[in-house]
Amino acid sequence: MSKHKILTIDNLSQQEFDSEAELIPLLTPEDEEEMMKEELPQSLPILPLRNMVLFPGVVIPITAGRDKSIKLIDDANADGKIIGVVAQKNEDIEDPSKDDINSIGTVARILRVLKMPDGTTTVILQGKKRFEIESITAEEPYISALIKDFSEDRPDSDDSEFLAILESVKELAIQIIKVSPNIPSEATFAIKNIESQSFLINFVTSNMNLSVKEKQDLLAINSLKDRALETLKYMNIELQKLELKNDIQSKVRFDLDQQQREYFLHQQMKTIQEELGGSTQEEEMDEMLVKSKTKKWDEKTQTIFEKELIKMRRMNPQAPDFGIQRNYMELLLDLPWNEYSKDNFDLKNAQKILDRDHFGLEEVKKRMIEHLAVLKLRNDMKSPIICLTGPPGVGKTSIGRSVAEALGREYVRISLGGLRDEAEIRGHRKTYIGAMPGRIIQSLKKAGTSNPVFVLDEIDKLSNSNHGDPSSALLEVLDPEQNSAFYDNFVELGYDLSKVMFIATSNNMGAIQPALRDRMEIIKMSGYTIEEKVEIAKQHLFPRQLKEHGLTSKDLTIGKKQLEKIVEGYTRESGVRGLEAKIAQVIRNAAKSVAMEEEYNKKVTDEDILKVLGVPRLERDKYESNDVAGVVTGLAWTSVGGDILFIESLLSPGKGGMSITGNLGTVMKESATIALEYIKANVQQIGLTTEILSKYNVHLHVPEGATPKDGPSAGIAMLTSLVSLFTQKRVKKNIAMTGEITLRGKVLPVGGIKEKILAAKRANIKEIILCHENKSDVDEIKPEYLTGVTFHYVKEMSEVLAIAITDQKVKNAKKL
Repeated sequence: MSKHKILTIDNLSQQEFDSEAELIPLLTPEDEEEMMKEELPQSLPILPLRNMVLFPGVVIPITAGRDKSIKLIDDANADGKIIGVVAQKNEDIEDPSKDDINSIGTVARILRVLKMPDGTTTVILQGKKRFEIESITAEEPYISALIKDFSEDRPDSDDSEFLAILESVKELAIQIIKVSPNIPSEATFAIKNIESQSFLINFVTSNMNLSVKEKQDLLAINSLKDRALETLKYMNIELQKLELKNDIQSKVRFDLDQQQREYFLHQQMKTIQEELGGSTQEEEMDEMLVKSKTKKWDEKTQTIFEKELIKMRRMNPQAPDFGIQRNYMELLLDLPWNEYSKDNFDLKNAQKILDRDHFGLEEVKKRMIEHLAVLKLRNDMKSPIICLTGPPGVGKTSIGRSVAEALGREYVRISLGGLRDEAEIRGHRKTYIGAMPGRIIQSLKKAGTSNPVFVLDEIDKLSNSNHGDPSSALLEVLDPEQNSAFYDNFVELGYDLSKVMFIATSNNMGAIQPALRDRMEIIKMSGYTIEEKVEIAKQHLFPRQLKEHGLTSKDLTIGKKQLEKIVEGYTRESGVRGLEAKIAQVIRNAAKSVAMEEEYNKKVTDEDILKVLGVPRLERDKYESNDVAGVVTGLAWTSVGGDILFIESLLSPGKGGMSITGNLGTVMKESATIALEYIKANVQQIGLTTEILSKYNVHLHVPEGATPKDGPSAGIAMLTSLVSLFTQKRVKKNIAMTGEITLRGKVLPVGGIKEKILAAKRANIKEIILCHENKSDVDEIKPEYLTGVTFHYVKEMSEVLAIAITDQKVKNAKKL
């Protein structure tokens, strides 16, 4: 038993109809062919349909309530059961005449007639063929008419375009059935099993949600292909309407269901909490008020808290602002207002901790102990903010961790690298969705005290954007005169940061905003010497990596000689990160052997290092002999430590011109120009003639042209190179120099002395020429690192030339 909608032809409304008969017979192409071959009678009784159109092959139930319609059905059912069915032009007309019906209709066979209890007659009709009315022969007792066949133009069976249209019609029909709530899903099987092309189009068109006029227009189309295209157009529109309708209904239903669901859940949760003896929102607010009485804040803060709590009580818990307000109240209670950890001012213990964690860095550790001593005596933090600057991997961040341990304070690290939003420092205002405090306040909440050790890492990596300048926001944080009332946009209250010990770290001081740099005391951390790196590797890196790889000193050991080989041959850096990575690589090789139960050397040998790390890629800088005139060894500073560089010069016949190569910056080019001009101005003192200077061109070159080089420290080396070239005298062996020159021949001091001296030692340099003002830099270096090196401190270029250039002519000296 299945239920079907019945479309009335009278004033009756739609009703449900139960039938044991199959109302959707699936016509086969053979059935359709026989139906098309049937001869039409010349005259037929005409049954006007008020609100529907019958298509060939389609079975429909109708309810007749008009007397003429009932009479027609009774007569036809007794005599042949064939009638003509046409649609009315205007469904409101009760008694249609010949002018009120369409001329195109469908011949129908009466399948069954049922008398209903209410006096109406229900009849099941099946469409056969289309016809056209030629003339009306009678209007009483019902309309009769002469008809003629209205043939259909069908495309060829192999028409690929028509076949594609039919496939599209089937697919769209199945989609419409899926999204329509009023069509049973079983209709999908009927669509898939229709084989007749004409019946597929008629069946789909008959069941579409179209007006009577639109269906009548489709029935009147003579070409089956054109009718299929029009049907496809209407189906697309119908599908879009259904999808839009379903989308709107689902959204409205979801919003309503979600609100109702949340309401019931809140009510249930409230009831459950009360049953279990838990706290409701009101009770939680009361607890907040009680907890606020225990906070160590001032009366003003307490008043603001109580005011905000009253505001929270008035808010609807369902409102979005309630969550933000609750977070705000919880933050105020969680912040450690005036709560401080007790400092341990045992400076000897602090010195032990610093020495334990860091080898070398004597000046840095000395400055940190001085800082702690001042803190002990004054018991406040109104002292400069320390900024440790130096290359990566030299221990800047770990210094802060050691200081926190020495003082017994909480350790907090904030990475500022890439920070570009001012709100990350100052927080967001509560009016914004997702508002939250800045990193300073958040870190204090996590620390639980108001006097932790704050390490502001990579402060030089701050950047600005259209969201503000974070470095400007840090001015208030790092200013001892202002940070006693730091204002966070989310907290909206002044918070005392004056007891916090701030330690900033950076790689490049030039990238820090000048106003921010002015608020910090700069402590430079230069790179480690080879000896220091070996000790660091032995005392810290190797044991730590053994532990991380699951080994002990019984499983693997390494000697100083092997550590030195790794330092010199495989790393070139100021810090020790690369060194630790190489040590880890050696340990991993041993860990693999232990895990696979293979034999291996428990004491690392040179051969093991060569096998694991490969051929050394960074051999120590080789010193080149000065057998050629014009070759001088200079000293340079790089971001990864010191280095030596060679300056070469060459003469060629010309008119006294000068060319400079080697990827040099503006300052180095100017130093070369100054050197040549100094020689021209002091020709006689140097032992030259102006004729020589005017007969030859000079080409000055600094090798490794792929590496950019700049700075004034190569000035004396360039001058020495040119004098050696013009005089064709040899430069002293195993000597290097660094210093800036002036046109008057003065030698000026330069920076990076420690790194440059270390580079000279690696290259087996025996003598170094420096400006006399750089003597203080040399005195800061431990004497054991200076053994085997002689220093010459000079003030004038004449002193440099006297020390560096010998009286010996080079081999194959040119006759100038």
